[in-house]
Amino acid sequence: MAVCGIPYDVSMEPLPFSPPPPAPLAERMRPSRLEDVIGQEDLLGPDGPLRSLIERDAYRALLFWGPPGTGKTTVGRIIASRAKARFVHCSAALTGVREVRRVLEDSRFHSRTEGKRDLLFLDEIHRFNRAQQDVLLSFLEEGSVIFIGATTENPSFALSSALLSRCQLFCFSPLDDGSLRRLVEQALRSPLGLDGRFALTVEAAELLVALSDGDARRALTTLELASSVSEDRRIDAELIARAVQRKGIRYDRAGDEHYNIISALHKSVRNSDPDAALYWLARMIEGGEDPRYIARRLIRMASEDIGLADPAALAQAVAAWRAVEAIGLPECDLALAQATVYLATAEKSNTLYRGMGEVLREIRDRPLEDVPLHLRNAPTRMMKGLGYGAGYQYAHDLDEGIARMECLPPSLVGRRFYRPTGRGYEGRIAKRIETWRKLLASDDGEPAAETRR
Repeated sequence: MAVCGIPYDVSMEPLPFSPPPPAPLAERMRPSRLEDVIGQEDLLGPDGPLRSLIERDAYRALLFWGPPGTGKTTVGRIIASRAKARFVHCSAALTGVREVRRVLEDSRFHSRTEGKRDLLFLDEIHRFNRAQQDVLLSFLEEGSVIFIGATTENPSFALSSALLSRCQLFCFSPLDDGSLRRLVEQALRSPLGLDGRFALTVEAAELLVALSDGDARRALTTLELASSVSEDRRIDAELIARAVQRKGIRYDRAGDEHYNIISALHKSVRNSDPDAALYWLARMIEGGEDPRYIARRLIRMASEDIGLADPAALAQAVAAWRAVEAIGLPECDLALAQATVYLATAEKSNTLYRGMGEVLREIRDRPLEDVPLHLRNAPTRMMKGLGYGAGYQYAHDLDEGIARMECLPPSLVGRRFYRPTGRGYEGRIAKRIETWRKLLASDDGEPAAETRR
């Protein structure tokens, strides 16, 4: 079809006007005053350090560290409003360092020509590497822009020391259950929220709080979705469960939670707490952790914290690793659980860990000695002539099965690197070693004294 000789496409006709959809509930409920912020009382309460800083307008460069949905962006917007500054939001996940530099240079020009500073809110700042973070430094020093960097990762690992030294760090915590309940109730009543049009049952409210995991945005998003599918303006627990489908686990395989939870798992095993060990194991699996990493750490625990107190612990851990390699998730989860519970309930000993550490310090910090002649192999006549192997006694030829000869270098004679406990199988090893030492000392009646440094 053509009009006036010009090809005409029906798809080119202007679409009928339709108003934009309303903003999400979480955005509509975003507070604009410090007094209206729910949660973060330690930072924003009457005696909170961040509140004091904001009220005195004593901020230049800030870092906000905390999980999602804890109010970092909200507080940034409130600071911009109080400072009458233009709020410029960038995400390091979506914006390159060139674009951020351009924003900073524009803000510098704006500051010099109009005497007003912009507020740059750089979200997910941990996505910038150290060199990219250095671009910010000169702008922060001159103070031409109010800067807030937000991160969910531990700043000690994710941010450069130069950036950390120029910023004040504030830690945002997940909202507690009481704060989440207040937030939900406010959203149900507020004209900006659901305006009293929906009723939330007590069971639904408790489930919503539990599934939100301290995340205000998640709570409001779930509430909004449940209200959109409610047929009778009543929101019950079943509707909340349908809206959530599956709880999101706060976990980052390369971040702070990764290290926190594996530390909790290891320490729970070490402290012989199978219930806590299973809990932290499940947290890692549900969070999407590589099961091979978990299996490797279980092998380490078996040697570091159990060792010869229960030699089967290492076999259990290695068997779990083989199961992971053979079948993967989800089928290998019970093999990991079996090994975890076995390690947690096994007799404990760290004598191998301590002994190996002591030996390594000895090797690294002191001169290395030659192997004693009687322990050297002598495959040639020349080597035998030099005394290699002279005086060596073959233990299997002796009735006691142990020879009266020293196997340590002369300066280390009498040192004890392995000191078995009396727990589990290691108790039997301790008695065996004591018997051997008495036998070796029977010539002079005095066992060699342990040398300690």
